[in-house]
Amino acid sequence: MIMTAGPMVTFVMLLLLGFSLVSWTIIIMKHLSYRKARAETAFFIDTFWKSKNLADAYKVAKELASSPEASIFILGFNELQKLGRSKIVKQGSEETLEMKLAGMDNLKRALRKAETKQVGRLGRYLSFLATTGSATPFIGLFGTVWGIMSSFHDIGMRGSASLAVVAPGISEALIATAAGLAVAIPAVIFYNYYSNILFDLENDMQGFSADFMNLVERDLLSKV
Repeated sequence: MIMTAGPMVTFVMLLLLGFSLVSWTIIIMKHLSYRKARAETAFFIDTFWKSKNLADAYKVAKELASSPEASIFILGFNELQKLGRSKIVKQGSEETLEMKLAGMDNLKRALRKAETKQVGRLGRYLSFLATTGSATPFIGLFGTVWGIMSSFHDIGMRGSASLAVVAPGISEALIATAAGLAVAIPAVIFYNYYSNILFDLENDMQGFSADFMNLVERDLLSKV
């Protein structure tokens, strides 16, 4: 029925096929990406709390490119290094507590920026699934309406409204609606599923950033 459909219905079916292929590619990529991110994060968090110092954790984090927490830590550690190099403003002047706290504000902003960047990276292409879920049923419906219009046109041209004349065209047209739903349903399901995973990952990132800040601030206050 698809092969014998009219040009417009065929175009709609090919368009839906394109949406489907891209959607399933994203679904598979996100599954692999999130699984790797979770595995590397679990390893990094375990290593982080077992490390004797931040430098050791930094060496491990550099090898875990898929872990959002590791990426956040790398940026935070680099910011700490910058703060460490600027402890002495000028010769003979010591860094005051207020200056140290100001440095902590810089660190907090750096961590928030890193969180935003990682959420954007992990959530990339999810919007396409949302677009697919909302648009493809209407694309399929358009193909159906067009096919039914063509069927009625054929009825007028042949001057017959028998089932043998009407049924093939309508069945071809209805396939477009079915195809639109077949593309949309998995996209909606996996968009919601991955959005929940991303929400959990974002909460985990925020929790790690808070723990990291607490660790640094405790070390800072212990030296006051």
